[in-house]
Amino acid sequence: MPADDTADRERGPVTPRWSLAGVPATGGGPALRGRAPGAAVRRPPTARRTARSRGPRPPRGARTRRLYERLRRAWDRPLTAYYLILGSGLLITVLGLVMVYSASMIYALQNSLPATYFFRKQFLAVVIGAALLLAASRMPVKLHRALSYPMLVSSVFLMVLVQVPGIGRSVNGNQNWIYFGGPFQLQPSEFAKLALVLWGADLLARKNDRRLLTQWKHLLVPLVPGGFLLLGLIMLGGDMGTAIILTAILFGLLWLAGAPTRLFAGVLGVAALIGVMLIQTSQNRLDRFGCIAAKDLGPEGQCWQAVHGIYALASGGWFGSGLGASVEKWGQLPEPHTDFIFAITGEELGLAGTLSVLALFAALGYAGIRVAGRTEDPFVRYAAGGVTTWITVQAVINIGAVLGLLPIAGVPLPLFSYGGSALLPAMFAVGLLIAFAREDPAAKAALAMRQPVFGRKRAGVSWKTMRRRVKKRPSGER
Repeated sequence: MPADDTADRERGPVTPRWSLAGVPATGGGPALRGRAPGAAVRRPPTARRTARSRGPRPPRGARTRRLYERLRRAWDRPLTAYYLILGSGLLITVLGLVMVYSASMIYALQNSLPATYFFRKQFLAVVIGAALLLAASRMPVKLHRALSYPMLVSSVFLMVLVQVPGIGRSVNGNQNWIYFGGPFQLQPSEFAKLALVLWGADLLARKNDRRLLTQWKHLLVPLVPGGFLLLGLIMLGGDMGTAIILTAILFGLLWLAGAPTRLFAGVLGVAALIGVMLIQTSQNRLDRFGCIAAKDLGPEGQCWQAVHGIYALASGGWFGSGLGASVEKWGQLPEPHTDFIFAITGEELGLAGTLSVLALFAALGYAGIRVAGRTEDPFVRYAAGGVTTWITVQAVINIGAVLGLLPIAGVPLPLFSYGGSALLPAMFAVGLLIAFAREDPAAKAALAMRQPVFGRKRAGVSWKTMRRRVKKRPSGER
């Protein structure tokens, strides 16, 4: 028997390397013709694709569910609220700075001022506000609580000075400004919002530690009298819009403290009765309520601002007329860079721009609620809830007035409209939320892992030299 046949029998049958259409390629087939025995056979591209696609593909529903679970896990990460507050707050401020420049150019030129006059003042306020935001985000909670009483006393003192002749100044019929000379003036009622949040949160937190909030006397006193004191000083100047926001902050604190429904409804009823009396005694406030959903200017033009705000939004379309191309800011729309800057945003950036602003405020509000809901510190819960109530309610009042759904209250869009007195406490409040988000134990651990490690030693590695630390061998010398 030949030696080659004996070797073939010892090796056994030869398994084909690949097949086409399920038929094995034999040694006599065209695919192996001309090849040496035992040589590797290269798979054709068709066979490789067939091999990769042999496994069953997951159904579309399973892929969607897997994607949903991945997004949910990413959304539940410890730093989600931290990045939402930081990102949305900064984006609102930067976009507002751009829109202040666009909306105030014509108004400044009409008043014989440089086109960048209001932009430069707002930019200076943003720089100071950024320093306040950074300082507030780095302060410990104890320092925030220590600042509550000095801030409340300072706010009350400044609001009393507003009513002193020669010191207080009236703007648009409201006596709520202090004039310092030159272009510098201050509105103390804006700082009263921050003072009420910090003071009310500290007060309720101390009573919560002593388990006194179950008694309605301790729940109301002295929080409600202190809030009414601030409201009275604000109403002396005729600022109805700021009074509404302060009332909302007070109700928010009571709700977070667990006020019973009948007590909450009673305080709300008293506030509503006072509000109706104040509206009935002022023709200006009655006219503002009469301009809700107005379609014409009115017999004396009292709805001019409301109607032209709707005109600005309607002419913007989907993507707006372009940055700087607004028509309503050419003298048609009063206060285009303050109370009605949202209308100019809709005209120049369209529906896409206004929805972006709404989405940023929604993200900021959600993050604030998340911080308040996940903390175990009563002060952090009350303060975060108060700040979120303040910014959210003020944004709703401003945007609702521009859309014609609410009366014009004369309040700016927080972090967005022109005005340093409104911007500085709002940016400090955003820094407050950032500090609270950092205080969460899980977020604190995650941030510690993301700290820069250059020049530090970690896990037995010297990051300066990237060499492992080893013990020096004894040299035998003393």
